[in-house]
Amino acid sequence: MIDRIVEALADKSEYYLRHVCTTIPKDDLHLPGPDSVDTIFMNSDRSNSVLRNLQWILDSGRLAGTGYVSILPVDQGIEHSAGASFAKNPAYFDPEKIVQLSIEGGCNAVASTFGVLGSISRKYSHKIPFVVKINHNQLLSYPNTHDQILFGTVEQALDMGAAAIGATIYFGSEESSRQIIEISEAFALAHELGMATILWCYLRNSAFKKDKDYHFSADLTGQANHLGVTIQADIIKQKLPENNGGFKALNMGGSTYGKLDDRMYTQLSSDHPIDLCRYQVANCYMGRIGLINSGGASGANDFSEAVTTAVINKRAGGMGLISGRKAFQRPMKEGVKLLNAIQDVYLCKEVTVA
Repeated sequence: MIDRIVEALADKSEYYLRHVCTTIPKDDLHLPGPDSVDTIFMNSDRSNSVLRNLQWILDSGRLAGTGYVSILPVDQGIEHSAGASFAKNPAYFDPEKIVQLSIEGGCNAVASTFGVLGSISRKYSHKIPFVVKINHNQLLSYPNTHDQILFGTVEQALDMGAAAIGATIYFGSEESSRQIIEISEAFALAHELGMATILWCYLRNSAFKKDKDYHFSADLTGQANHLGVTIQADIIKQKLPENNGGFKALNMGGSTYGKLDDRMYTQLSSDHPIDLCRYQVANCYMGRIGLINSGGASGANDFSEAVTTAVINKRAGGMGLISGRKAFQRPMKEGVKLLNAIQDVYLCKEVTVA
């Protein structure tokens, strides 16, 4: 297994697999494990039903019993338009194919829309945990707007047998305050009804694009994570950081934005991808709330990129990957193979926390 991982990392294998984190020590983290629900959530205010659903997610798929998760998310039919998302593989216009891919691929859960999961819930809701995505950004308004709006209710997700609900907040956007209020209320209700919660903590503001695209900055995404755990997300989904210094860049020229401390950059992080991701984990209450990173868009080097992202997430102290387009925009057998390649990273004992 380690040989395939090294092959996928190619000339970067030493860079990723031998890195030692000297910023935030791994001993300070709450790391994923078979007893994560007992050691982390047992003392929280989550109800027995929430604990049961979290355990169900952790006990499903190829990663069952490890504390790590591999989730298939397919909400791109709304977020990116169905035609653009499924043209590469039209079979996935059919919701059943999405759920079948998640099961065949050994995933812990499948995340999708009310329509997708509701259309096949009676057949599959007891076979794999459902994560119902309750809000979306739709691309039919002209001109396109970027705002996450609710597409259904928490009660609907409960009725179809969901183990969890998922939602996105565009932190930094003009609409973020309304979204924070909406989703914090939805998460409170989901917990009351016994479902777990997963938050897509994404940044969205044209001002974040300057000399670099700071939508992928460790300091800004880390703060988005910290806001996400504040409204009691049980799992945080975040894009893998690619740079740092977003707060600094947005404070240039005498402007005031946010608050920063230089130790965020000199002591708590470095320019190594694992250290940047470690800072994201730290902002999730030192890993008490698990961090899953997104797999990103499909392209020419999907397998290598997916394995690399998984290695960074695991070695940083994260709890898994949520990868969709790389898997469903290819024939099912290849999609299964890609999902399994991601899972192999978390099953491989030689890939350790840095």
